[in-house]
Amino acid sequence: MALRSPGSKARSLLLILALWVSAAPAQQLYTGSAGIVASEVDKMYVRGMQFLVRAQKPEGNWDAPSTGDEAIASLAVVCLLAHGDDPNFGPYSGTIRRGLDFVLKRSNPETGYIGQTMYNHGFSTLALAESYGAVDDPRLGPALQKAVRLIINSQAENSSHAWRYSPESRDADTTVSGAQMVALCAARNAGIAVPEQVIQNGINFFRSCQTPDGGIGYQFPSAPNTTRTAIACVVMALAKEKNTPAFKAAFNFLKASPPDAQYPQYFLYYASQAYFHGSPDAWQSWNRENIASLRSTQSGEGNWDGQLGPAFATAGSLLSLALNYRYLPIYER
Repeated sequence: MALRSPGSKARSLLLILALWVSAAPAQQLYTGSAGIVASEVDKMYVRGMQFLVRAQKPEGNWDAPSTGDEAIASLAVVCLLAHGDDPNFGPYSGTIRRGLDFVLKRSNPETGYIGQTMYNHGFSTLALAESYGAVDDPRLGPALQKAVRLIINSQAENSSHAWRYSPESRDADTTVSGAQMVALCAARNAGIAVPEQVIQNGINFFRSCQTPDGGIGYQFPSAPNTTRTAIACVVMALAKEKNTPAFKAAFNFLKASPPDAQYPQYFLYYASQAYFHGSPDAWQSWNRENIASLRSTQSGEGNWDGQLGPAFATAGSLLSLALNYRYLPIYER
């Protein structure tokens, strides 16, 4: 059935409502007792979002490495959603819609595969899940269901019951698998059916890569680093495995080890969530230090710089701050 256009009174009411919503502040910052100045955090976050608005291309994407367009567009959308402004009428609604339109157009209509790698697919599925039910776009539900089905089917054909670079990969690694697991948990939060055995198979793969000191390796239980360990902490927490020895050992390894400096914003994205789920006190301390560090490195244009370009660096940095808002379903304890 076609929707009828509202009358003049209804249009006036909708306009007033839209203006009120767009002018209303995003969800109040959580400040706790960590000495955080909420207005300073929000000022930093808004400057970063404004950079992303200016840097978005007409097609809806951002400058990215040759195989990372969909992932970076998706993370940019998620960090805009995380601020809590109305995604349909708020000041960033146009940027969100263009970003989602770019991602949806990159979705294979038959298989649901988004982009050229499972990295892209995992982060894109996360963006669809966080947008579903919040953004008024009828394409989101069908695309999300297909994207989830592809992740599940890919795992079923994988000898490790996990994921790597392509849906047909027969080996697996913890970084690609982390993106799929977070996407599946977000989709499940959004009401999409995800079998518990799929989640448990993914958890078992991470456990198989855990070293005796609690760290997480890349494909095997060797050479752990803090990024992969933070990913494992997030995955286990979202799967409600925080009380297990595997989670506790991983979190202790994360707290005792230096940050991963190779891709710092990628580390921050996962570490912020790992600390948030691992310990309220540890998160407050980590969050306070992260805020101070990001404040000192944010450019005058509002962005951060990194090896994967300013759009990814900015989205990753903002997402490490987004737990101060706790707006997205994926950021609930």
